[in-house]
Amino acid sequence: MHQACLLDTSVLLHDPAALFRFESRDIYLPLAVLHGLDAARHGNSEEARNALQAARFLDERLAGVAPRSLADGLPLGEGLGRLYFLTDTEAGQAPPVLAAAQTLARTHPDMQLTVVARDINLRIQASVLGLEASDHESEARLDDPDLLPDGMHTLPPGTGAATEPPATATANEFLLGDEQAWRLVPGASGALEPTPVVDYRPGGESVWGIHARNRQQALALDLLLDPEVDLVTLLGPAGTGKTLLTLAAGLTQTLETDRYDEILMTRATVAIGEEIGYLPGTEEEKMSPWMGALMDNLEVLSAPSRGAGGGNRWGQAATQDLLHSRIRIRSLNFMRGRTLLNRFMVLDEAQNLTPQQMRTLITRAGPGTKIVCLGNIGQIDTPWLTPTTSGLTYLVRRFRDWPHGGHLTLTRGERSRLAAYASDVL
Repeated sequence: MHQACLLDTSVLLHDPAALFRFESRDIYLPLAVLHGLDAARHGNSEEARNALQAARFLDERLAGVAPRSLADGLPLGEGLGRLYFLTDTEAGQAPPVLAAAQTLARTHPDMQLTVVARDINLRIQASVLGLEASDHESEARLDDPDLLPDGMHTLPPGTGAATEPPATATANEFLLGDEQAWRLVPGASGALEPTPVVDYRPGGESVWGIHARNRQQALALDLLLDPEVDLVTLLGPAGTGKTLLTLAAGLTQTLETDRYDEILMTRATVAIGEEIGYLPGTEEEKMSPWMGALMDNLEVLSAPSRGAGGGNRWGQAATQDLLHSRIRIRSLNFMRGRTLLNRFMVLDEAQNLTPQQMRTLITRAGPGTKIVCLGNIGQIDTPWLTPTTSGLTYLVRRFRDWPHGGHLTLTRGERSRLAAYASDVL
């Protein structure tokens, strides 16, 4: 028997990507659900944000589709069912969603229809009317690999860099072999040429006294240390080492090789709890509470045995005071109009910026400046942004074909077994 699901508004307000969670089953949306999304989309709440994202998903599916072909359903994607809109329902005592379900069940007796709703009362009413009903338990979120390329291409076993790279590969993406990795860089002719990646794992080279703990981190260091790559975007969940690797690369190029004059750190100041009021002090003092990740990683990098140059000429002198003297913390609010020269600029929590804010920031770069954007589009705190409308998503897509930009998505957590497990299950 053909299986299908009729979704209530409450499902999309809870999980806007629910359209893609039901595998090969067809999805039916009554007109009442669209009215519900429209009513819920106003304001800055989580529900309003989810309503907007669900509407965007629907708009993407409807783009370029003739109204007459809607009766045949819209494809949701490879391996998924089709999406149907229900406009013909009979007026009655039941809520509009259940009236639509009754009509659909009566006109399609060969269909096994399930009404999916987060609203417990709606599920009770559906059961009383003889309809099958279930809750939508999925807490799955759209994450970085769902929307963006990861910057890596795995080669078939036993092959090497001489293998023709995938047709979708672009500059500064990586080819992964059995043991070796290569980065695709533009050659003299303009064609992409594979260049071996330096091994920064234990036994190989170190960067400010630390080694990469996995292959992905080694690839990230390769991008961070290349002066020909002016813009680096590193995505990934908490604990993948984005901030630590970036600071290590920045300190090496600022204090050891003098490639940059200083490290400039900034981030969007979006609270995830109740506001604590105005903060006293200078611009840098006001930003300090938002820079906990910076402080945590500086403790690791300034430890004589684990960082601070690992015994090189800066090893003994690299105290917290020295590191702070070459790191500046700045607010995004005062970036407009500035030109940043010879800076290693780090933008943390970049997923919380709008495309307009991202454009304002990136265009501040002057000669000799490198910008590194860190983030995780699965953890957006700005209420009116979604994974598809985040400035970080916008930036990665727009710069993917630029030969001086590099992007990488880290997936392996190295913070602790607790943090790694929490990232997987929560």
